[in-house]
This record gives sequence, C-alpha cells and structure tokens, in this order.
Amino acid sequence: METAQQAESANHAAPFGVLPLSDALGAEIVGVDLRDISDDTFARIRDTWPQHSVILLRGQALDEETLVAFGARFGELGKVLNKHNGRSRLPGVMYISNVREDGQLIGALPDGEMFFHSDQCYVERPSMATMLYAMEVPKRGGNTLFANMYTAYETLPERIKSRIEGRLALNVYDYDNNATQRGSEPREGIPSFAHPIVRVHPATRRKALYVNRLMTHHILDMPRDESEALLNEIFDHQERPEFVYEHVWTPGDVLLWDNRCTLHARSDFDASERRMMRRVAILGDKPV
Repeated sequence: METAQQAESANHAAPFGVLPLSDALGAEIVGVDLRDISDDTFARIRDTWPQHSVILLRGQALDEETLVAFGARFGELGKVLNKHNGRSRLPGVMYISNVREDGQLIGALPDGEMFFHSDQCYVERPSMATMLYAMEVPKRGGNTLFANMYTAYETLPERIKSRIEGRLALNVYDYDNNATQRGSEPREGIPSFAHPIVRVHPATRRKALYVNRLMTHHILDMPRDESEALLNEIFDHQERPEFVYEHVWTPGDVLLWDNRCTLHARSDFDASERRMMRRVAILGDKPV
C-alpha cells in the first residue's frame, strides 16, 4: 500500500498538469513542489490561475519563509490587518487557528461558520489574492467554499443588472464583533470603504459582482430598506450551489484564490478539534 510520503514524492516527480476541481471554478496543479520552482514553472502557475480563479497544490511542506517567497512572486504582499497575529515571525503572515497556547489564541477567526466574503474589501486597495496553507485540520467541517462571481454577475436578471449599474456599496468589517457572521449596525471607527457593486477584473476584463453577505453593509444613495432587499436578493443569487466549489482540506494543501472575482466562506466544525492555517495576501488595486 502506498504511503502518504510516497504519494507526495510521486506527485512532486510528476510532470506539470492541471486538473479541474469543479464545474463552477477551480483547478488543481500537480507535479509542483513549491519549495523549489523555476521561473518557467512559476510562469505556468501564474498563467493558469486567471483561467480558473482558484488553484490548489497538494502535498506541500512549507515554512513561513517559503510561503511568503511564493506569494511575493505574484506581487506586493498585503499587510495583516487583523490584530490576532501572535504566532507569525514575518509581517505578511497571518494564522487562522483555534489553537491556544497558555490560554491565548495564536491566530484569528478561530471557530465556526464564516459567511461568504472577499478579503479586505473594506479598504481602498483590497487583496488581489489570498493564499492559505493547511497545517492542521479537523476530521469533518472547516471546509472552504468558493463562489464564482463572474458567473453570478452574468446570470443576474437584467432588472437587477440595471439597478446596480454604476452604483457603489459600503463594505465594513468589525474584527471584534460579528467577525464571521453578518452583524447589525457597524460600530464607529471600524474599517470601511465604498466600492463598485460590479467591478471589472483588470486582467480578464470580465465583470464580476463585488458585494458579499458578511461585509457589504448598504448601497449608497439608496433608501436602506430598498438597499437591504436588493442586497439580500443578490446575496442569495451569488451563493447558489451551481456557482460554488467546496474544498475539503488535507494537511499540506495550498489554495490561492482571486479575491477580485470570487467569494469564499467557511463551514462549521467541532471547536474541540484543532485547525491551523497559515495565510498570506497579495495587495491589489482599487476596484473599478
């Protein structure tokens, strides 16, 4: 019977390949060890990514420095805005974890379900991309779901497209209250920024929805009750199962996703089980 180590070794020795993850979006790249990739191999990874929006590389063994080095090849790393960052040695790395040491959490966003969102959409220059590396995962749950915002926009009814054309929505995020589920009125002083409801991807030039259930608070210059009703209709549409790929994590998985054209969410899991992820983000441009 093949051991996990033998399987990993075989995977790294295999030629570069691309395998679809779902009909909705995503692809697995095989035959790559991120600890040692040539410029040519990186170029193939970089060119594959926009076609699929989410890419997966399994069986990796990465320390902070290697993860940061790989992320930096895509662009400038974003700052860690969440203050729960006690474990990292490097400024661009954040831990997503429910693990405690000496009674203190060593990472952010420890437990429970997390609503669909796009990382750092509440700042002027949100993350272009996020990379997550799995170190420890629960037996069940804690999966990450990705939704295709190209398809979500393209399949919107025309009556909704006409109502949101050219409009902005305010995105907010409260690190301390309702960090994983939609809250009520945002507290004064929390990060917030207004971005287009529909953005144009700078590389593909395709339109994508750029609102989300967790962080989009309201549509500007629209009565609040009308805004709430319209947003809820959009949220329900963009989270339709046919637009979504659900990733079941295995230690050693690396996922890179495009925040400009996808949303992601987390399923619930047993809080008594350990979950530890290492994350880096790549800085993007102001959405247009």
